[in-house]
Amino acid sequence: MSKRSRIFFGLLLIFALGMAFVVYRVVSDIDPRYRESAEESLVEASHILATLVEQDIRDGVLDTGRLDALFKATYARKFDSQIFSVTKTHVELRAYVTDRNARVVFDSTGQGTGQDFSEWRDVVLALKGEYGARTSLDIPGQASSAVMYVSAPVRWMANPNGPGSGEIIGAITVGKPVQSFGQFVVAARSRTLYAGMLSVLAVVVLAVLVSVWLVRPFGLINDYAKFIQAQKGFHPGKLLRRGWDLLRAAYDEMRDALAGRNYVADYVQTLTHEVKSPLSAIRGAAELLQEPMEEAQRQRFLANIQRETLRIQEMVDRMMELTALETRRVLDNVQPVALLPLLDELAHTFHGLAAQRHIRITVQAHADCTVDADPFLLRRAVSNLLDNALDFSPQGGHIELSLQVQTKWVCITVTDQGPGIPVYARDKVFEKFYSLARPHSKKKSTGLGLSFVKEIASLHQGRVELGNRPEAEGAGANAALWLPRRPA
Repeated sequence: MSKRSRIFFGLLLIFALGMAFVVYRVVSDIDPRYRESAEESLVEASHILATLVEQDIRDGVLDTGRLDALFKATYARKFDSQIFSVTKTHVELRAYVTDRNARVVFDSTGQGTGQDFSEWRDVVLALKGEYGARTSLDIPGQASSAVMYVSAPVRWMANPNGPGSGEIIGAITVGKPVQSFGQFVVAARSRTLYAGMLSVLAVVVLAVLVSVWLVRPFGLINDYAKFIQAQKGFHPGKLLRRGWDLLRAAYDEMRDALAGRNYVADYVQTLTHEVKSPLSAIRGAAELLQEPMEEAQRQRFLANIQRETLRIQEMVDRMMELTALETRRVLDNVQPVALLPLLDELAHTFHGLAAQRHIRITVQAHADCTVDADPFLLRRAVSNLLDNALDFSPQGGHIELSLQVQTKWVCITVTDQGPGIPVYARDKVFEKFYSLARPHSKKKSTGLGLSFVKEIASLHQGRVELGNRPEAEGAGANAALWLPRRPA
């Protein structure tokens, strides 16, 4: 992976982690904030109702008659209030009054009247003159039935004109189901997640642009620092001109990268590097042929020129095929392909070539399977894997073509008994122009075969893997081509 790609994916990873952390904190903080807001409203409501009850106290006795009439009329009241996306149609607020012994003397729901509430925290604290609140479930084990309660003390002023705050003779508790404002929490979470996704998309686009030119400034700074160190004196004009030249070069690189020219330049540079070696060999042989020499030696140099020429021709042809394949986004000729007949046909085709070195090719498959594929490209992909296996197989070796069928995938494997893949080459085998020397000929190939297979696998929505056989099975390499199985 190039430096620019690593920077790009690094930026995306850092942003994704940071955005996920921020969204997680915001989303997880929404519910507590709504509960705090609801509790603050319940505090005010409890003290308002406590004041109302205190006005009806006669000789230290609680009278909840007016409170009972108030809640009955309120529960019977119907309305239609549109609160943003939520419609409110009835009052869900509830209340109960307990005497100084924590026994319920009034319950707006009519369920708790006469019960002993001395175990509830809100009532106990309110009877002590402290702030009391709790959240309890109406239905055990059902989180959606949670209700928030806030209590306020009810005081009796035996002597309204005397000092003091009055004697606490009871408590009034106001409750509100969490579900009543839970829909606001759900809506807020949805909006937050939606905004987070839009931010991710926006920053991905920004990261694509930034990653194009972010790598180069580090190199520019390093180049500029070396230039300054090389100067024997301080020349402001010279330093400014150098800085301007570096910035202009960075802009040209960014423009070329956005236009895709760097991709073409990499191709040309790599191809030029690979062609350089056979061209040098041809040039050297041609110069030697101008000198007097024996006929056998002349024929050897002519054969060398022909061999290197064919190597360049093969490299150019394979490069053109690979480039044409990379520009394709979909397959044009897709049809059902039975894999077992295909493997049998390829094994028969390569039999003559393998027999020259006494190599056996066998096909191992328990059942046939069909895939949707381009027959020509699929045959080319498996042929390239067989070519590699033949090149690395020892004299008298064995190559096995096998077919494994899974629920959704089909795997074509090509196994040889060669030296296997060295550790240093395992991450490079699919790179363009990378090739290992063949054991029997000590020569390298064009290094484009596996890249070709990788592109074909990608076009078929599959993948290709190359590794070594398990040690228990002996030496050799194992190539696996995974393809989606055709639905029955």
